[in-house]
Amino acid sequence: MKKIVKIVVLLLIVALVIMQFIKPDRNELGYESVVYFENETKPTAKLQEILKSKCYDCHSNQTIYPWYANIAPVSYWLDHHIEEGKEHFNVSEWESYTLKKKDHKLEELIEEVEEGEMPLSSYTWTHGNLEEDEKKLLIDWVKELRAQYASK
Repeated sequence: MKKIVKIVVLLLIVALVIMQFIKPDRNELGYESVVYFENETKPTAKLQEILKSKCYDCHSNQTIYPWYANIAPVSYWLDHHIEEGKEHFNVSEWESYTLKKKDHKLEELIEEVEEGEMPLSSYTWTHGNLEEDEKKLLIDWVKELRAQYASK
């Protein structure tokens, strides 16, 4: 039995070492990827800071990676969160969304923030949560945007 445990532990260590050399692709197209979204939606400087610090890492093509993102298996876990976040809402794809889709994405954004689902608790451990005044500012802005899209 002890021999089996030693073999399993050794295999796990070897797997972890190999994982360090096989890294997921980085999500780093840069700030240009959100320019269209910001030009169309015109967030204030405060809203831009909220979006940059709390949203863009997972919901755009410009992730700013923390140091621990270089360590597997954390790198895989982060990559999964980013891919899933972009699948639901990607501001870097804003230009390709129809008005109806933009409105729907904004509606979902309001729901997720109001219900405390966004940002994810795992993200807030290191990046901090949205303060109540930030939530209100963000939600009020998004409601304004939805009204603008509804009138088009």
